[in-house]
Amino acid sequence: MAYIERAITSVLKERVTTSKCLLLTGARQVGKSTLVKHVFPEFHRANFDDRLTRLQAREEPKLFFLNNPRPLFIDEVQKENSILEEIKQIVDDSDQRGEFILSGSQKLELMKGVSESLAGRVSVMELTGLSLREIKGISFNHHFIPSEEYLREREKELRPYSNIWKIIHKGSYPELYDVDRDWQDYYSSYVATYLERDINELIAADSLTFTKFMTSVAARTGEMLNYANIAGEVGVSEPTIKNWISVLERTGIVYILQPYSSSALARAIKTPKIYFRDTGLACYLTRWLSPETLMNSAVAGNMFETFVVSEILKSYSNEGRDYRFSIFYYRGKDKRSSGENEIDLVIQEDGKLYPVEIKMTGNPKADMGAANQVLDKIPDKKRGTGVILCLINKKTYLRENLIALPIEYI
Repeated sequence: MAYIERAITSVLKERVTTSKCLLLTGARQVGKSTLVKHVFPEFHRANFDDRLTRLQAREEPKLFFLNNPRPLFIDEVQKENSILEEIKQIVDDSDQRGEFILSGSQKLELMKGVSESLAGRVSVMELTGLSLREIKGISFNHHFIPSEEYLREREKELRPYSNIWKIIHKGSYPELYDVDRDWQDYYSSYVATYLERDINELIAADSLTFTKFMTSVAARTGEMLNYANIAGEVGVSEPTIKNWISVLERTGIVYILQPYSSSALARAIKTPKIYFRDTGLACYLTRWLSPETLMNSAVAGNMFETFVVSEILKSYSNEGRDYRFSIFYYRGKDKRSSGENEIDLVIQEDGKLYPVEIKMTGNPKADMGAANQVLDKIPDKKRGTGVILCLINKKTYLRENLIALPIEYI
């Protein structure tokens, strides 16, 4: 299989050389093991998907480390968290850097173990599915922020994104780009593996009910999170749905986008939005079987928004940045308006708030950014240039502080 160069590589190399221990998180099959094996071939490897390996790590840790010398890469480390205490002792007794790389697909559970055992000793990074930049071979690797500097630098390496609906439908898992794998077969196997290896260990539910739940969530990607609505459709309790949503988030299947909060926005809605991390998986679960039917469907707008949000999150992860405190959305009822105003994304950086609209149109209008002025109410922040990310073919100023941008600028 052809290896696709990952944008995170240079940051990963730097972190390994400066940290005693590195933790690489990400959903199943996004390429964590392949990346580490390709970039760090000198590392020995232990995989905790193997039960005998886990058993030895749990019951005879000293023997485990004799059989698996450093530098050591431990895959799916969250399946045997007890080993983290042993790693803590080893790194505390050594001045060496880059002795351990850990990876796993259960992010929040992993972080719990790390916070308890390796606090201050570990650098945490996230690997996502392939980004459009990686698929198109673009080396530019800065997080998306619609500042003048970013737009100027990004324009040096712009490349047209043809067949965008084909990519949205296909998804971002590397194996789909490495080999000519049947789309339905791949996602059928992915869901089965996910249910067998991840879900069985985290919840007590039959696979059919949980698959119905995943399908219900996929149908609501890009919408505000309504636990009661999903519970009614799936036929389980609301607390169960809350637990299952947290499992999807923990294992990298969905992202929960928080609303922007400020005391100046008293009428803002506090409900988060939910996005699938991979549009291909969302399409498979909701039975959109071709790019053409997806593009002309009633869910096309939400799926396009989901795709763009995912690409922006990837731009942060691939630069080694934490996006959780930088990216929000706004929805609320402003006194000057009879209805609700919404800003798809509010990106916060260096005291500025950049409003971002995501529209599946090739003909954007200035009034699509009408809600942006609500950000002027916030006393300690300045409103940055607003953008409308859409299917226009060139950068176009709609107002002095509002630009329509092709998605090639992400």
